[in-house]
Amino acid sequence: MRKLLLIPALGLIAACDTVTPVSGTGFNTPEYQAQREAELAGQGLAGNPLAPPEAVSEQPLSAQGAVGAAPTGDATDIANQTAIALANTSGQETRVAPLTATNNPSISDEQDFEAVSNRRSIDADAARIEQNRQSYEVVAPTAVPERGSDGQPNIVQYALSTSNPIGTQLYSRAGFNLQAKAQRNCAQFASPDQAQIEFLSNGGPQRDRKGLDPDGDGYACGWDPSPFRSAVNN
Repeated sequence: MRKLLLIPALGLIAACDTVTPVSGTGFNTPEYQAQREAELAGQGLAGNPLAPPEAVSEQPLSAQGAVGAAPTGDATDIANQTAIALANTSGQETRVAPLTATNNPSISDEQDFEAVSNRRSIDADAARIEQNRQSYEVVAPTAVPERGSDGQPNIVQYALSTSNPIGTQLYSRAGFNLQAKAQRNCAQFASPDQAQIEFLSNGGPQRDRKGLDPDGDGYACGWDPSPFRSAVNN
């Protein structure tokens, strides 16, 4: 009875056992290589042609895979769009336009030998240099003309002859309300320079007949000699 039960068990074990291929058979055999080459060449196992794509699926191929097709903008089709762009630009050269000279008259082209040589020759330049030499004139220096006298005091000379600051009294002044009188009389002049000329013309700085120098510093109506002194020192 036990022998009868062991026979079916041994049969099941034999059915599950993996068959080990015999040496010389499998993927490296000449028959398999010939079959693989035939399939790559477009033939089936027994010389029959491979089935067309329509036989596998009735859905038509997408136009996106064709060369030159317009991209659809789908993010998943970036590889196809890149291939299309490369195919469309293949064989084209990228050229940089050469720089050309402008006709702007404000830009000098004297450093451009070709541009200058087209306008002038060496002989023309030599003639131009000789013409400049002939027209060159040496001006001999002359004496500085003396300042003419118009009868008025020279306030520049007077400023350089003094050294006292403004407000330092050097000359006596007598009278009442000298400041008020000076303000009223100084208002008649357009500038302190004119007031100083009038002051020196009427006995100044020792005397002040029109009341233009109430503090007795020798400067009328706030006239300042320091700019003239600074000009000489510089």
